[in-house]
Amino acid sequence: MLLIVNMGIGFNLELITGIIILLILLIFSGTVSASETAFFSLTQFQLDSIRRTDDHRRRVLFLMLENPKRLIATILVTNIIINVSIVIVASILMVTFLGISTLTITGILIEILILSGIILLFGEILPKMYASGHNLRVASIMARPLFFLQQLLYPLASLLVNSTNIVDRRIANKGHNITIDELSEALDLTDSETNAPEERKILKGIIKFGDIAVREIMRPRVDVTAVEDTASFSELLLTIEDSGYSRIPIYNDNLDNVTGILYIKDLIPHLYKPADFDWKSLQRTAFFVPENKRINDLLQEFQTKKIHMAIVVDEYGGTSGIVTLEDILEEIVGEINDEFDSETDEINYSKIDDYTYIFEGKTLINDFCKVIGVDDRIFQDVKGESDTLAGLVLEMAGRIPETSEEFSFANYTFKPEEVDKRSIKSIRVILKELQDLL
Repeated sequence: MLLIVNMGIGFNLELITGIIILLILLIFSGTVSASETAFFSLTQFQLDSIRRTDDHRRRVLFLMLENPKRLIATILVTNIIINVSIVIVASILMVTFLGISTLTITGILIEILILSGIILLFGEILPKMYASGHNLRVASIMARPLFFLQQLLYPLASLLVNSTNIVDRRIANKGHNITIDELSEALDLTDSETNAPEERKILKGIIKFGDIAVREIMRPRVDVTAVEDTASFSELLLTIEDSGYSRIPIYNDNLDNVTGILYIKDLIPHLYKPADFDWKSLQRTAFFVPENKRINDLLQEFQTKKIHMAIVVDEYGGTSGIVTLEDILEEIVGEINDEFDSETDEINYSKIDDYTYIFEGKTLINDFCKVIGVDDRIFQDVKGESDTLAGLVLEMAGRIPETSEEFSFANYTFKPEEVDKRSIKSIRVILKELQDLL
């Protein structure tokens, strides 16, 4: 009788001990899971307050967050060890006290269903729900235990961190970089009914924005209105009246030596000054940019420096032209014309029929492509360093062509209309009809 009683007591003691161990492991699993949510849901305000505090426990918390990969690796390794321990203890209890073998399909299914539900509910969902509402408190309590575990599990955590770094590098090396052409094609494939033509035009402008150089949109040197610093006050006022511009470059001797920019608003208070008025003292410092500068970078510099105009220079330091904030914005929203713009400010061309155009030779390739409705990168392989239609034809001809000559590329034929000894004044552009392409 005493033996039976002792066996019963031993049986109950082992069962109770197993259950207690299982509950302790579940508590550990829940607290570790809660700490993961708590640590990585701290707001910037909370982090700033932790940084300023003298509480050593919270300082440890901030120190651990400086290496988030190692922290998350420690949490994961700890959770794996605890959950494996839960499975082992639960399996022993099932075999010893319930007689359910974990080697049979029934035993495996029972173990999966019971343990998954318990671990998911008490080891993940409930602790993380609590931690999301009390993140700073939970993180502060768990800071020291996790710091200890971080030191204890350093080899395993390091192995996990290093393996993820290798994967990250391989993924980065094999990453697919989407090109601008692919983005443009994707935009063309979208439903035209959902995007108005104006919206599609702006979206295409944004896609191409970072790929456009200053020389592609600048006003060339020959079209720049500038004033020499030796001009009289009356000559300056006459130039301003004729041009209608709000900013005019000032140069000394020749346009390659720009000394500053005159803002017309600075001149307004001095309009009634005598003819010998020293207007040169009003000019502001000029901002110079290279031809190959990207317009997205230039836009940021315009915003930072709070200016609207830059002098474009070539590789030798000579003046190539000017570029304004309006020129940049037009690449996104299209032509911007106000009541002061003249017809000469617009792209100068005439349309003969659906397939024939006549352009000025100085028309920028970028502007030509806007009129025709094609991507300017189609001429990338033949235009060389040129940015105008005349330059494009000169690149194809290799010399000053005759008016009777024709030059074809892709679906376009270029025929010089007016040529002098130095340049091509106008060009006839013929688009091949669909039947010519078949």
